[in-house]
Amino acid sequence: MLAPNRTLDDSPAGQPAVIGRVLAPSHAPEWAFRLTEISFVPGERVMVMARGLPGGDPLAVRVGQSTFALRRAEARCVHLAEPK
Repeated sequence: MLAPNRTLDDSPAGQPAVIGRVLAPSHAPEWAFRLTEISFVPGERVMVMARGLPGGDPLAVRVGQSTFALRRAEARCVHLAEPK
């Protein structure tokens, strides 16, 4: 079961999580395609490594064996699976 309000942008740095689904906002549907292209897919392990200052943007995010910089708005598209 997915936690509907738990997204990557809210995840604490250093806490491993699992991707539940990727949902893009209606004003930027291409974000879902872009994120899945770079390995943000359901079932993949993910972790916020660090947040930019000030304001926490961008986020350094580890997915699989790769690290990416995501804007908070993009990270908000990545919904996390509920812990088991």
